[in-house]
Amino acid sequence: MTDNRKRAGRKPKADTTVFRCSVNFTAIEQAILMSMYDKVQVESMSAFIKMVLFEKPFKVFYVDENTRVFIDKLSSLNALYRTVGVEYALIVKTLRENFNERKAMKALYNLEQKTTELVRISIEIVSLARQFDEAWSQKSR
Repeated sequence: MTDNRKRAGRKPKADTTVFRCSVNFTAIEQAILMSMYDKVQVESMSAFIKMVLFEKPFKVFYVDENTRVFIDKLSSLNALYRTVGVEYALIVKTLRENFNERKAMKALYNLEQKTTELVRISIEIVSLARQFDEAWSQKSR
């Protein structure tokens, strides 16, 4: 009888990391290492040390507080647009159900005017965001 059972569990790695090294730092060296590690967003300290030892390039991202606030405001604005879209469909449905055609068309016309104004403002916001990105982007540093 042949044994054709499937193997369970995780597949073994081709090149496992079994060799470990220990390094002792002074308090100053540890502070320098931690400040470098805080600037780089790597998943672990060991990955960071490997990058430094083997001279792989690593990126440092500086996040300006004003930029973060600006991005948060844009994100909340996009959430508001989604809400307006959902409410818009609900308003159109309610107008058609509860009012005669003339009143519904008048209200829809006003709603359409406000929507086009909202689109114009959002295009202006996108333009300002692009200008902000060009002026303050990390690429330009």
